[in-house]
Amino acid sequence: MPGLLRGVARTAVISGTATAVSNRVSRRQAGRWAQQNEEHAAPQASAQQTSSTAPPAAAPMDAKISQLHQLGQLRDQGVLTEEEFEAQKRRILEF
Repeated sequence: MPGLLRGVARTAVISGTATAVSNRVSRRQAGRWAQQNEEHAAPQASAQQTSSTAPPAAAPMDAKISQLHQLGQLRDQGVLTEEEFEAQKRRILEF
């Protein structure tokens, strides 16, 4: 019986030590990966900020051009008068 308890105790100690070492290695690797991600994210974030600034400015301009084109067609078809066209054009260009 004492030999069995000694074997069980030894197994428990070895298992506990292996678990502790494994957890420590996992935490260290996670820390390194997080640091690498931060280092790689910083240049990408600044590049994304630069590129994300341009498209929103372009998108509203495209929408305005499309609206002006539609207004021009309505004016050419006789649906809008010249005064109505000019008023709507000013309204679109103000925003």
